[in-house]
Amino acid sequence: MKIPYEYAVIQAVPRIERGELINVGVVLYCQRQDFLDARTHLDPDRLRALDPAADVPAIGAALAAWGRTCAGGGPSAGMKLGERFRWLVAPRSTILRAGPVHMGLAEDPAAELERLADLLVR
Repeated sequence: MKIPYEYAVIQAVPRIERGELINVGVVLYCQRQDFLDARTHLDPDRLRALDPAADVPAIGAALAAWGRTCAGGGPSAGMKLGERFRWLVAPRSTILRAGPVHMGLAEDPAAELERLADLLVR
């Protein structure tokens, strides 16, 4: 049986004034299965094509924090999964941000996250 889920693409925008971005991950939330996780992939060459001075290690570290937040690390420790997802996808003006939230149906949220990461990021 397919169940609903929500997801957003994680985007890197190294020079906000130019508005150029690359997809660097996907975060997926499935309330029915108490599932929240992110898959990320940062391609340094693609990032530097947008901004040769981009601090790749710092951006990579910030990207890793998305996974820790999904797992309940740091300030998100006391939040429910849905609250964490909403916090991650809330609009922000930083180098990393979430695109629009989309909905879908899948039997296995973890497998769907991998499929979306392959399709949209890797």
